[in-house]
Amino acid sequence: MQWEKTFIEDLQWDTILVEKRKGVGVITLNRPQALNALNSQLIAEINQALDQFERDAEIGCMVLAGSEKAFAAGADIKEMAELNFPNIYFDDFFHLADRIAQRRKPLIAAVSGYALGGGCELALMCDFIYCADNAKFGLPEVTLGVIPGIGGTQRLTLALGKAKAMEMCLTARQMGALEAEQSGLVARVLPKEELLAYTLEAAEKIAQRSLTATMMIKESINRAFEVSLSEGLRFERRTFHSIFATVDQKEGMKAFVEKRPAQFKNQ
Repeated sequence: MQWEKTFIEDLQWDTILVEKRKGVGVITLNRPQALNALNSQLIAEINQALDQFERDAEIGCMVLAGSEKAFAAGADIKEMAELNFPNIYFDDFFHLADRIAQRRKPLIAAVSGYALGGGCELALMCDFIYCADNAKFGLPEVTLGVIPGIGGTQRLTLALGKAKAMEMCLTARQMGALEAEQSGLVARVLPKEELLAYTLEAAEKIAQRSLTATMMIKESINRAFEVSLSEGLRFERRTFHSIFATVDQKEGMKAFVEKRPAQFKNQ
């Protein structure tokens, strides 16, 4: 990947807010009139911002957040109501959403309030989720006569197991924050007033590490969902071996021996 400095704050966005903080790229969904419902423009702008962050040498971690009331309350039904099979199939509707989950740098979701339908699926595309104590997760698509379409049936099952995923998708039951943490859907539950600050602090900590190491960790963990244990172990071992060719490995271990903070250069 070719790293470069970008000037993302100079770009114009209609559905998101974008900023850089101490090595962290922050994207805030900004469709308050629709409770941040996902539409094609929003998905496109998220990807454009992530493209910039992925190319930015100063960014080591990314955060995706919503409002206190809603991370994203679903997909924009008004946009989809009149679609029919041929055009939604030929256009591969929402295919750009797949790119969000394919990012190489770590991506954290900060979920407060409603994360329903497409909003829940968007959070599941991130590497892990911190949520506020008022968070509500759910996939209510069955009440509209459709099914989840951007990974909900797949990622929710991987996160929760068959029983809970099947129940939530078939009954449209919403899951609260504490159950989400107990079930492994989220990494941590926080008071809603503290959610963003805690998420940014964690992201800044990740951004200070060797980017080579954090990207390799992300790739190795994701590999566990796609291959057998023996193949995953082989991938992890070879990746571990390869990182000894980096400057950051030498600096990290030297700093440990010398009892000082490491100064990583992503080399």
